[in-house]
Amino acid sequence: MKEKKKAILGAGCFWCVEAVFQRLEGVSDVESGYIGGQTLNPTYRDICTGTTGHAEVIRFSYDEDIISFEDLLEIFWTTHDPTTLNRQGADRGTQYRSAVFYTDESQRLTAEASKMNVATKIWNDPIVTEITKASEFYVAENYHQNYFNAHNSAPYCSVVINPKVAKLRQKFANKLKKEYV
Repeated sequence: MKEKKKAILGAGCFWCVEAVFQRLEGVSDVESGYIGGQTLNPTYRDICTGTTGHAEVIRFSYDEDIISFEDLLEIFWTTHDPTTLNRQGADRGTQYRSAVFYTDESQRLTAEASKMNVATKIWNDPIVTEITKASEFYVAENYHQNYFNAHNSAPYCSVVINPKVAKLRQKFANKLKKEYV
């Protein structure tokens, strides 16, 4: 059996990104967490201060025979706003930055090409997404995992995450797991 690849993406609040990528065929093991900072073993409280340097991200596995990294990036560009520096909607701070944390040189090259050739066709404003080598990933606390699926009637989920999931269904229905179509 071919080994699955790993990817790490940040697009604002990790609950939003997690909800989108959990629904994709070929994607598994989606975890919310923190990366890119200087504090060892950060907690959510630490991250919220904006002083640790970490971003809220998801790390997941994907099967290249089912979904390509290029397709994953197109979904990433489409379901968040990569033109706003350190912010997504009302969430503000470096922890909410748009970022691709690449795990190998192939991912770096693919992300840079996608940023230039795909994201710029979706968005009119300059793309501010950072493309950075992955560093230590810290899994977020258990209550952050699978958040949207467990709390989809919560106000934040209804107002902020639902529109992203709806956009995913509208634009990428052919990429969804059967239970989410």
